[in-house]
Amino acid sequence: MIKYALKCTDDHSFESWFQSADSFEKLLSTSMVACPICGNTDVKKSLMAPRVRPARGQAVIPEDEKPSLSNPASEAETALAKVKAEIEANSDYVGMNFAQEARAIHEGEAPARAIYGEAKPEEAKSLIEDGVPVAPLPFTPNRKTN
Repeated sequence: MIKYALKCTDDHSFESWFQSADSFEKLLSTSMVACPICGNTDVKKSLMAPRVRPARGQAVIPEDEKPSLSNPASEAETALAKVKAEIEANSDYVGMNFAQEARAIHEGEAPARAIYGEAKPEEAKSLIEDGVPVAPLPFTPNRKTN
């Protein structure tokens, strides 16, 4: 794995991990690398200091520098985490029954309330075509079980 410091033409800086330098180049050439802030796919590597570790067993990485996939790395990720927490705290998760439940609420067959869940693309398209107000979430919901 390799981590690159990147910058889009709108001057947004961000970092991303890649399988290898070759995989980065392949993804970049197919416009699969995009700025997480504006979505711009015109991205270039920016300068970054290499991370050289001392011999194995002697490396001491401060806690605040240890990589963590569970902690947001940028302001955009922090904002997204807040949105996700707000939706999960104030809405009912209906899972794969989202399309049926949203339609029932829209038609007055179920009590009005905020819901979120999962729907197949064709189900979401049908809801939109029928005027049911829905929007895609910018995150994958945590799957809740009993």
